[in-house]
Amino acid sequence: MSVPGMRRRAVVGLAALAATAFTAVAFQPEQAEADPKPVDVKLLAINDFHGNLEPPTGSSGTIDGQTAGGAEYLATQLAKLRGKTKQEQDHTVTVAAGDLIGASPLLSAAFHDEPTIEEMNLAGLEFSSVGNHEFDEGAAELLRIQNGGCHPVDGCADGTKFKGAKFQYLSANAFKTASGQPLLPPYGTKTIDGVKIGFIGMTLEGTPQIVSQQGVAGLTFADEAETANKYARILRSQNVEAIVVLLHEGGMQNGGGINDCTGFSGPIVDIANRMDPSIDVIVSGHTHNAYNCNINGKLVTSASSFGRLVTQIDLKLDRRTKDVISASANNVVVTRDVPKDPASTKLIDHYKTALGPVADKVVGETTGAITRNQENLFQTGVDANGKPTYQTGESALGNLIADAQLAATDNEQNAVAAFMNPGGVRADIGAGKVTYSDAFTVQPFANNLVTLDLTGAQLYCMLEQQFTVARVLYASSTVHYVVDTNGTTAPVTAPCSGTRVVRGSLTINGAPVTDTATYRVTVNNFLSGGGDGFGVLVDGKNQVTGMIDLDAFVAYLTEKSPVSPPALDRIQTTAEVSAA
Repeated sequence: MSVPGMRRRAVVGLAALAATAFTAVAFQPEQAEADPKPVDVKLLAINDFHGNLEPPTGSSGTIDGQTAGGAEYLATQLAKLRGKTKQEQDHTVTVAAGDLIGASPLLSAAFHDEPTIEEMNLAGLEFSSVGNHEFDEGAAELLRIQNGGCHPVDGCADGTKFKGAKFQYLSANAFKTASGQPLLPPYGTKTIDGVKIGFIGMTLEGTPQIVSQQGVAGLTFADEAETANKYARILRSQNVEAIVVLLHEGGMQNGGGINDCTGFSGPIVDIANRMDPSIDVIVSGHTHNAYNCNINGKLVTSASSFGRLVTQIDLKLDRRTKDVISASANNVVVTRDVPKDPASTKLIDHYKTALGPVADKVVGETTGAITRNQENLFQTGVDANGKPTYQTGESALGNLIADAQLAATDNEQNAVAAFMNPGGVRADIGAGKVTYSDAFTVQPFANNLVTLDLTGAQLYCMLEQQFTVARVLYASSTVHYVVDTNGTTAPVTAPCSGTRVVRGSLTINGAPVTDTATYRVTVNNFLSGGGDGFGVLVDGKNQVTGMIDLDAFVAYLTEKSPVSPPALDRIQTTAEVSAA
């Protein structure tokens, strides 16, 4: 950023200020009088929307102590933040930092996320970086999402032609390997009161490691900072000095609020430090965290996920130098105590009607009810009143889901075992015909399957962590082990030191698991990210993101019908072994 005679930087990250934005720029008094009035520009930013057209539920539907999210409310909030006058609206740019689509709820996913793109059109989005989930269905599908047209297999499922995104996806660091050219434009510009603002859009360089190989076939991904610096030079050669990076990579705080930057860490720190000083703002994402930081003189923000926040970024641009004089930001909660946007409501109702035949489609059959009731509970001690305390055990439905996840990844990813978190199983399946809606109700979170390498020692650590976090994972039929009900539960500070799992009892496909051997294991992306306290999974190597867990479940029900409740014999206790 420059002012006459020198380079100046005045970006305030608001790390210690909850919801108050301010900037501080020093001018010589005579300069202040002589310089023309700066151009005020407002950026409204979101990230990681993941097709949440309807208000997300549970913990995914709250933030900062408030219920939040839902496209009808997001559109209303964006309209409010743009202001009432044409002057304010003309000086506002709405942007996003990737993962608008992918890992979406049924209402959007059933139509290949076309409803979400149409909603973003209604909401006035202008530029978005690609994220890793934009590549879930491959480059050709992403280009269709941008340009429009019916799906090559499913056609125009809602009965209307899909016109594509009115906003521009940007992919500066995602190249077509054969030509070396970006898959989509690397940057875009917008002119406000004669001053151009440049927007460079990128996904994380590690996208190939977290998306299926089919999704990134024919593509190469480059370093984020090097790419940003390259296009910043190109923009400056075109007399663009105000430069914003939309980056689908981020970081996380350690206990801070939605406008803090407390104990901040993550890949974005190194990336921001390596970016050229000419880059003024980084709108980030991917980690689903909210933060508001100043890193190496750059304003770095994130609006959490699922449309629960909007980041308002206020810029002042120098009319002479065309550069940013100051920048500040504030994360605003998308509350549900405002009127719903009528156009968004109409769009959602349209797709709900179209979804009817999809939701009612029979995808399988069961020989009897398959429930999530947890049985074979393990006694782990006594409480203060002398009553026994128990740890959760297996469930028939949980075991079935683990089997389905293994079946979806055993050939393609060479997985030998799968594990499912109990909290992800949300409903039972009755006897008889199973509809798509039934299956979706069981697994509504649209988590992706992630297959990764774990050593035998890490597998034992993961099983010990079950008792530390009081959640026993549901294992695929290839897995068997013994629990010592008299063993010790590891403390949170040393989660792998417990003695609940009998050493030497863990087998996969009948063969004993050894500490130094490597095993290919499938979990969902919630667990692979350390969800429910299974931190050891974060260290898994060679992670590959696959299909949505629901898709794997539906495919298994269809292939194996009629499906019977699996036996609850994958975990035994020392007492059971002794009795046998």
